[in-house]
Amino acid sequence: MIILSVESSCDETAVAVTKDGREVLADEIYSQVDLHAVYGGVVPELASRSHIEVITRLAESALRKSGIKKSDIDAVAVTYAPGLIGALLVGLNFAKSVASALGVPLIPVHHIRGHIAANYIAYPELKPPFIALVVSGGHSLILDVQDYTRMRILGTTRDDAAGECFDKAARVIGIGYPGGAAVDVLAKSGDDMKYYLPRAKVDDNPLDFSFSGLKTAVINIAHNASQKGEELDKASLAASFSAAVSDSLIPRVMEAAKMTERDTIVCAGGVAANSRIREDLTKACSLAGKTLYLAPPKLCGDNGAMIGCQGYYEYLAGNIAKADLNAYATMDADDISF
Repeated sequence: MIILSVESSCDETAVAVTKDGREVLADEIYSQVDLHAVYGGVVPELASRSHIEVITRLAESALRKSGIKKSDIDAVAVTYAPGLIGALLVGLNFAKSVASALGVPLIPVHHIRGHIAANYIAYPELKPPFIALVVSGGHSLILDVQDYTRMRILGTTRDDAAGECFDKAARVIGIGYPGGAAVDVLAKSGDDMKYYLPRAKVDDNPLDFSFSGLKTAVINIAHNASQKGEELDKASLAASFSAAVSDSLIPRVMEAAKMTERDTIVCAGGVAANSRIREDLTKACSLAGKTLYLAPPKLCGDNGAMIGCQGYYEYLAGNIAKADLNAYATMDADDISF
C-alpha cells in the first residue's frame, strides 16, 4: 500500500511516500529553524505561512524522488492533532485536496502515534505490545502500546514538556534556539554534579512528570550568578540540567514497564535524540533485562515518514476520515476522535 503523508504540526513541513507501513520511498522535510531563531521560539503565524509556501513543492519533490506516480497513491495520511492549529490546518487542507483529487481515502494520524511509529521504520521486527516513552518539544508521556492503534496513557507532564524546558534552559544559558542539540553538545564538557537541580515527584501519579520547577531552578541559578557578578559555568549547568531531565524520565518509564510486565521499551520524539537520555535509558534497560528500541536521531524529529507508517496501521484498523475532518490543538494519544 502506497501512502502519501503530510506533517505540519509545528515548525517542520514534511511530506513522505511510504509503502506498507515500514518502507520509506521518499521523505522531504523543510525546517523553519532559521525563521524562528531570531524570536527564540516558534511564532505560530509565521509557521503557518511558511507551511503554505513550501508544502506543494515538497509533495512534488517527494513523488519525484520516490518514483511513484500520482495514480499509484492508495491513500493520503495527515497529522490532524495535536499541534499549532494554524499549522495543522495547512497540512490537513492540503491532504484533503490531494485525497479528493485522487479519489483515495484520507487517514487521520495523531502526532504522538506518529513518533512511536518512527521505530517501526527503523526496526522492522518491532511489534506491539511495548511501553513507549515519547519526549518532544510539546509532549512528555509514557504509553502502554497494546496494539498498533490501541494504547493507554500511563504518565504525562503536569506542566511543561521536556523539550520546551531544553529550549528555555538554552535561552537562559545563552546558547540560542533550538536548545536541545545545543545543550546536548555543551553538556559533554561539563560536570553534571556541580549544580543541584530538583527532580519533581507527583504524589497522585508517580508516573507523571513535572518540569516547571526544574526550569525555574535553572533560571534562578543563572540570574543569581549574574547579580553576584560570578561567572556561570554554562557547560556544567547544561550537564546538570540534562542529568535532571534524564533522572525524571528514566525511572518512570522503567517503573511503567515493571507495572505492566512489558519486556520491550520504545523511546521516540525530538528529545529522544539527547545523548544523555539515550545512554541512561540503554543502561537501565540492560540492568533490568528489557529490550530497548531507540529511534535513530534522524527519525526523532518531526517527519512525514512516521505519519505514513502509522497511517498504514490506522487504515488497517478502519480509521478513515471524511472531508469534514477538523484539526485539534490538543488531543490525548489514546483518543482518536474525528
